[in-house]
Amino acid sequence: MLFLIFFVCFVIWMLIRMDNGSSGSDRKKRNKTTKQLTPSTERKASGCNWETYKNLFPNPKTEESTGEKSVSQNRYPKLKKVYTTPLHTEPREESGKHNAVKNKENKNTLTKQVAMDCEMVGIGDGAESMIARVSIVNKHGDCLYDKYVKPREKVVDYRTAISGIRPEHLQNGENFNVVQKEVADILKGRILVGHALKHDLNVLYLSHPRRYWRDTSRYKPFRQISKGNTPSLKKLAHELLGREIQVGEHSSVEDAKAAMQLYMLYKNKWESERKH
Repeated sequence: MLFLIFFVCFVIWMLIRMDNGSSGSDRKKRNKTTKQLTPSTERKASGCNWETYKNLFPNPKTEESTGEKSVSQNRYPKLKKVYTTPLHTEPREESGKHNAVKNKENKNTLTKQVAMDCEMVGIGDGAESMIARVSIVNKHGDCLYDKYVKPREKVVDYRTAISGIRPEHLQNGENFNVVQKEVADILKGRILVGHALKHDLNVLYLSHPRRYWRDTSRYKPFRQISKGNTPSLKKLAHELLGREIQVGEHSSVEDAKAAMQLYMLYKNKWESERKH
């Protein structure tokens, strides 16, 4: 009987001990969990709590995945507009001292519009033409380029009375290939003014887009002066500019200047008509 009582007391004591051990373990576990999920919210001096909170969030995307997103979002980036020919803007008109500076800067400036004229000599039977001199001026009438060209064939007629070309001019002239390249570089992307441009381009063996031609021999208002016929540059200069040119031997520089003056005089009207 005594043994039975002792045994019952032992069992009850063991159960109570086991229950106390389990409760202590649960309290420790809860305290640990609470500590992990409730970080300190005290701000650091920098004002950033990322070090405290970062463990509560999923790991950030890797640099590789971020890069892929960036590429995806910028798959069609906005293209920067690129102009094949620099845009030409007219300088503002100034006065006084600034005007003098502007005029000095305009000297020998390569402008959007250039005028060209060539002098030629006769080869073959004398009726065929070959380039002998080429001159280019800018829109202000300043001479940009003026060279004699060495003959590639035997000259049978220098046409001196009209062309002003003499044998010594061509002997000291530039090679045709050099002149051709230099002229092509000047004309590229520019409005070309001249009188009967087709002939000048043909003797230079150059092609220039028609939309850039401003030919004073083909402009309709100018043709009305000759009753619909092709007017001479000499007549146009006399009637519209009040100037006398081509008196005696011709000068390609003088002719190029006259053609440019005619174009600039009617530029606004000429360009406006082309847009319609």
